[in-house]
Amino acid sequence: MDPQRQSSEGDDGGERGLLHSWGGYSYAVVPERLLLPRPVLQVALGAQHGVLLVEGGQVYSFGELPWKQTQVLRATQPTLENALSGQRVVGVAAGSFHSGVVTEDGGVHMWGDNAAGQCGLSGLSSVPNPTPVALLDPGGPHTVPVLELACGERHSLALSAQREVWAWGSGCQLGLNAPAFPVWKPQKVEQLAGRCVLQVACGASHSLALVRCVGVEGMQRPPVDKCNQCNQLLYTMTDKEDHVIISDSHYCPVGVEAREEPPPTQTLKTSPSEPILPSHSSSAPTPAPPTPEPPPGPVSDPQDSQKACLTNGVHPPSDSDPPPPPKAAAPAAVKSSPYPDEREVKEYLRKLSDASQAEAKMAAGALHALQPSSSGRSSSALNSLVASCASAVGERVASTYEALSLKRMMNFYLPARLEALGGAADGTAERVRREESVQAKKSSSTGDIHEEEAEGLRRRLSLPGLLSQVSPRLLRKMGRSRTRGFALTPMGGGVPEDQEVFPTLHTEVWSWGHGEHGELGHGDNLARLQPLCIKSLNKKEVIRVAAGAHHSLALTAQSQVYSWGSNLCGQLGHMETPSTVPRLAKLSEGIRVWDASAGERHTLLLADGDCIQPIIYYSGQQVKEGEDGGGLEEEEEHVGGYTQQPVLLPFCMNLGYVSSVVAGGSRCVALSDRNVMGLIASLHELASAERKFYCKLCDVKSQVIRPLLELECLSSALGPAVTELLQTLAGRFSLLAHLTGQHAASLTADLRRGRDVKSLLILDHASIFLDLYNDYCSAVGNFFVMGGFHALTKPSLDIFGKTPELLQRLLECNEENPTTSDLLVALFYLPTQHLHEYGRLLLKLATCFEVSSSDYQKLQDSCSKFEALALQLKRKRKEAECTFHFWKSFPGKMTDSLRKPHRRLIYESSNKSLTVQNAGRFSVNWFILFNDSLVHAQFSTHHIFALATLWVEPTPDDDPGLQGLKVVAPEETLTLLASSSTEKSKWLRAINQAVDQALSGAGHDVGSSLSKSEPPISRTASYTFYKDGRLKDATYEGRWLAGKPHGRGILKWPDGRIYTGSFKNGLEDGFGEFVGPNKALGKDDIYQGYWKEGKMNGLGTYRYASGEVYDGNFQDGMRQGHGMLRSGKHNTSSPSVFIGQWLQDKKTGYGVFDDITKGEKYMGMWQDHQRQGMGVVVTQFGLYYEGVFKDNKMMGTGILLSEDDTTYEGEFSDDWTLSGKGVLTMPNGDYLEGSFSGEWGSGLKVTGSYFKPNLFDSDKDKNRAVKLGRLSVRAEEKWRAVFEECWSQLGCEAPGQGEHCKAWEAIAVALTSNRQQIQDSPDILSRSHSKTLEGLEAIPQHEGPITIERYHSIRLYLIKACDTPLHPLGRLVETLVAVYRMTYVGVGANRRLLPQAVNEIKSYLGRIFQIVRFLFPDLPEEGGLIPEPTESLGDNEQETSTETRTESPKPGRVVSSSALLLPVLLPRLYPPLFTLYALEKEKEDDMYWECVLRLNKQSDLALLAFLGVQQKFWPVSIPNALPAPGQKQPVISSTKDVCFASAVETLQQISTTFTPSDKLQVIQLTFEEITQEVQSLLRQDFLWSMDDLFPVFLYVVLRARIRNLGSEVSLIEDLMDPCVQHGEHGIMFTTLKACYYQIQHEKIT
Repeated sequence: MDPQRQSSEGDDGGERGLLHSWGGYSYAVVPERLLLPRPVLQVALGAQHGVLLVEGGQVYSFGELPWKQTQVLRATQPTLENALSGQRVVGVAAGSFHSGVVTEDGGVHMWGDNAAGQCGLSGLSSVPNPTPVALLDPGGPHTVPVLELACGERHSLALSAQREVWAWGSGCQLGLNAPAFPVWKPQKVEQLAGRCVLQVACGASHSLALVRCVGVEGMQRPPVDKCNQCNQLLYTMTDKEDHVIISDSHYCPVGVEAREEPPPTQTLKTSPSEPILPSHSSSAPTPAPPTPEPPPGPVSDPQDSQKACLTNGVHPPSDSDPPPPPKAAAPAAVKSSPYPDEREVKEYLRKLSDASQAEAKMAAGALHALQPSSSGRSSSALNSLVASCASAVGERVASTYEALSLKRMMNFYLPARLEALGGAADGTAERVRREESVQAKKSSSTGDIHEEEAEGLRRRLSLPGLLSQVSPRLLRKMGRSRTRGFALTPMGGGVPEDQEVFPTLHTEVWSWGHGEHGELGHGDNLARLQPLCIKSLNKKEVIRVAAGAHHSLALTAQSQVYSWGSNLCGQLGHMETPSTVPRLAKLSEGIRVWDASAGERHTLLLADGDCIQPIIYYSGQQVKEGEDGGGLEEEEEHVGGYTQQPVLLPFCMNLGYVSSVVAGGSRCVALSDRNVMGLIASLHELASAERKFYCKLCDVKSQVIRPLLELECLSSALGPAVTELLQTLAGRFSLLAHLTGQHAASLTADLRRGRDVKSLLILDHASIFLDLYNDYCSAVGNFFVMGGFHALTKPSLDIFGKTPELLQRLLECNEENPTTSDLLVALFYLPTQHLHEYGRLLLKLATCFEVSSSDYQKLQDSCSKFEALALQLKRKRKEAECTFHFWKSFPGKMTDSLRKPHRRLIYESSNKSLTVQNAGRFSVNWFILFNDSLVHAQFSTHHIFALATLWVEPTPDDDPGLQGLKVVAPEETLTLLASSSTEKSKWLRAINQAVDQALSGAGHDVGSSLSKSEPPISRTASYTFYKDGRLKDATYEGRWLAGKPHGRGILKWPDGRIYTGSFKNGLEDGFGEFVGPNKALGKDDIYQGYWKEGKMNGLGTYRYASGEVYDGNFQDGMRQGHGMLRSGKHNTSSPSVFIGQWLQDKKTGYGVFDDITKGEKYMGMWQDHQRQGMGVVVTQFGLYYEGVFKDNKMMGTGILLSEDDTTYEGEFSDDWTLSGKGVLTMPNGDYLEGSFSGEWGSGLKVTGSYFKPNLFDSDKDKNRAVKLGRLSVRAEEKWRAVFEECWSQLGCEAPGQGEHCKAWEAIAVALTSNRQQIQDSPDILSRSHSKTLEGLEAIPQHEGPITIERYHSIRLYLIKACDTPLHPLGRLVETLVAVYRMTYVGVGANRRLLPQAVNEIKSYLGRIFQIVRFLFPDLPEEGGLIPEPTESLGDNEQETSTETRTESPKPGRVVSSSALLLPVLLPRLYPPLFTLYALEKEKEDDMYWECVLRLNKQSDLALLAFLGVQQKFWPVSIPNALPAPGQKQPVISSTKDVCFASAVETLQQISTTFTPSDKLQVIQLTFEEITQEVQSLLRQDFLWSMDDLFPVFLYVVLRARIRNLGSEVSLIEDLMDPCVQHGEHGIMFTTLKACYYQIQHEKIT
């Protein structure tokens, strides 16, 4: 079929998914083309047939189909499988003689030969048409969805959506513990359960699985020491006099039971590089066949090896032996094992782990006696036993590599990624095992260290003495900290693998089934009943596996092919025959394989060559001999009809762009596309470029980076800091390489699958690439700047020699005599050039689409991102180079201190372009601008200005000739002069850009924005002060403005002081919190509150370390103004509370001191913390003192009253100590006059006269009552500081001095600022509170004449204002309430204090009224009148219900402080005040109450008669008078509580009201109720006379039974609005008062 024909046919068959088929190599130079109506998506080949999947999900079969019941057994043309119509198929698979498909919903359909149960349908020997097969999970009724299918000769495997493997059919290649074959129903392969299987493949009688490595989190299983199947110990250990023999050659016989746990053998590891040949020791009970290669070193005592060899009782067969027959093996395992039973071993281990014998007999140098494992697998045997011993010693031992190479055995105590295999039953071992299972574990199949990294260490750890007698603790220490292996293979963290979008490169290959030809790759010919990991392929980054009839292939991310198994026809692509371990196929350099498939005896490889178009290699049996291979690129030798290494198929170039190759039976198939619109070529080019790049990176890693890191002299040559940079660089390089490998793998997979732009990960996840390249470039730059490459020149001689051809080859450069350091720089910057490649290829892809399409847009955007980053990294490289050269020329001493990895040079003034103004003639000023600081260097000193806290601006143009720049730093301001205006603008721009850069983080690149963007003058930065002063060595972090802290920030001093809060112009200002450690007490002083200019100023709370708390005002850092100091808790030695005025940190002025321990309360004047001046003391025992204090003592004149009214008036010399003249008066009025001395209550000495006045002058005033209150502080003098604070909040210097407009502004400011602060913590703000605040934000009209309406609005405003402490008035009221309660509660509840308490309230009213009149200047003064509008009679009625109802003869409203303010103030002060009244009136109230109780026993009529109420007011008819019509029914004489009931009820409400006006209102309503009732009795208007009214009212009062009526009466009397006294209310009140006295003195006759 010639090419022309092919292309003409291509046009009608479409241009995608073209199918070409040929039979082996040298059969036909041109393959034939199978024509199908739609593009082919997937092909699978069996021994004689094939299955095709075309677009649209239809399936065709071709070839020999004996299971079809038609006459035509051989279908030359593909025939449609109609049974699958209606199903959308997504995958096909073909076994030797059966086929299967997977549908879109994960269903499986099978057909073909079913003799061995391979179609999964019981009872049929063959299945003619596709029939559904269900995978049923035993856990539930649901079928398990399937992702892909693989078919062998007599078995089938399915990969479920949960990434688990299911198998059915016959043979040990199923990996199931089936008692009998065939297995008709699909079953889960338990051995792989819980692992993530990526792909499965089936050979004729073996199976392969590609498994993702289990991460750290996946393997938290306890260490296994026993085989779960046959209950034998996995590791055998024999103790000899001078050595220990360890073997892990346990091997389970056929027919055992599979369980969840992975087999122990997973932990073994063969060397990845050299195959291990089976080796057996020659001493065994049955004659063993001779071994191909006896192990070097002395063979140990026959008995040991016998034990080692026959771990399982079944002698392992050699390569040539067939696998043991299933039936015989199982019993043999039990009977003939000469191995000691489990109990003995446990016992042995227990002994071994005993502390006394922890130093086990492992003499130095005896290691050579450690035997290689007998079943010819890896000798990591050694690891297991040492681990079980070492679990006693407490250190895990790493798997060793080949036992044959002693040099390699020295990985013993490397701490990295080891497997805990300790199995001792002893407690210590258990504990150790627990400790260690907590440490991160790698997948059990990667239980080794990266062999390459460990190489250098291995050399250092010399052999002798390693296992000498070491104490367990030392061993443990050594194991943890001995070395630092550099992990060049990134595991987990940081690799974009976490994002699950990229294909993983951390894979393992597992194989199981028959192994006669070595196709399992475990280094022997044994069969495996269960999946086992092929150790030598670990870390080879296998991304795809393929299985031929008896050979296997693994394709790696580095585009290499490993092959193993039968090589009879050269199908392995190398000359080893047969190969029982994976080896690399021999391909010329530069050939990168990216798809591979294996047939019966041949292998097909799809690879990148020199051009973009893929090329195909063939390896294996030749169908016809003698064809001349003259035109082939590769040398080709015909030896016995097969190729000795892969050969190029010359016709592959004609096939177009091949996307995948398939081999099967003896046929080959290729799927290809034409270059539609250039898209296919571009996709191939992108994938090919990425694969090539990945191979290059891997070469650099293995040939340059790893040897460098392993150099012995590395850290001494570079120094620790630069070595760390190199390690960072190597780590970043690894991450970059890893990402590239993942991306290459995903591109390769896309080529095989869809060949579509939408699936390109580089578009959706561009940021991962960009970030990684950016990080990598920074790491290279940092290493370069620190002179790392330069320093590497010498140590690298060992690796590259004097002529670094290797580096030149890797760089593909042909410069003459380049230096090693230049080559290294170029080599490490090489990856960044790949960004251009990305940009170019994405642009190329974009041109394949319409400009308007979204694909074009996406590709174009990504392209520009990569191009932009490429430019940026180029600039970064240039900066790094400039900086490196700058450091080379810079004076050495400064270099050491200034040279930092991330620091880059931007500009410097060595050309004298910048000097300091007014500098001396000989001074040297050199300015260097880095990307993080501006350095000012002088002769031998230099100063560094961090850019984040640097402000620069041109100097004002006073002198146009001066090219000045003003540079402001937190502690310095410099004026710099530039040599010319261009230099000035250059420097200005450079500094501003660098500052902007430093502030925004290194997101943009220096110089990237050429705009003259000025950095913000206000910014966030941190800075440590260095100059002497208050802030020396303190670190500030927060907002700045023009060189000073301004805004919110945190200031920390080295001694532990911390300030957090607001700053202004560099000083603490506003709200802030300060913590200062108190060294002596070991606790902190904490202040929270307001500051001004660096000092505490305003309200705040200071909690002292001693436990004292001060809550109040500060000024200039001292307590000043009103404040409260609480000392101690109630249970400590001296709990006390002081509330009052402070001056310069001392108690000065009026204050109340409550000494809780003594039970005394002092209310009076203070000076310098001492009681000085007038004051009052009350004690808990009822003593009352008022008088003068001096030096904290009662000294001078005073009055002392005790509870029983005994009074002393006279001189005092000390607390409670009388001294001098005085008068002592007894409660009965007798008195002593004279001079007294002694302490009150403990015997007084008296010289004087005794008087008993009552004997003679009985007509005189009975007792000389002492007038109290003369020697106490006047009410107006109290709490001055509280009011002053309020005035100052309103912006007044002194009370009443200031402008009321400014006061309103101050209120608005206070409300908004406080509200903002509270909004930050919304839990404080209740909804009602925020409503109140909103209501206050509107300033009421405060000017103009006051009308009644305005008066009401003012009243309402005041009620609201006093409701919130955020308003100055509210704060004032809150403070007054606090101080009032503080004074009169507790010990202060002393009846003698009542007059003072009442006067205090009156003084509050007056002083607050002054403030209200200041805010509303037009409000009349106390007692002034507001004219009432005559027409508003309706208002009047409403007003009766309000508190301020006043009756006045004139039409108008009298303004009084009590009417306006008592409603606000009194309810808050009522409890302490009323308590004082109750105490004062206690005796009178008791008399009154006794009388009330007595009189209330009488019935209504009796009481009315007793009180002398006129009968016409009695609300019941007396029997001798006829009841008038409509009158109430007669009440029987015994009725109680019926008469005047409503009036009684009204009067009882007097106790529920607070203010006098409210109480008067209640009295008035009571009178109205009485009147109403009497009027209804008399049915006429009626005017009271006092004589009529008084008895009726007296009756109501008695029946109301008010307990503390005397207190209520006194309270009304004391606080009544003076303007009311002579009105109607006044008369009613007098009536009530008269009733009270009448009841007290009522005599009942």
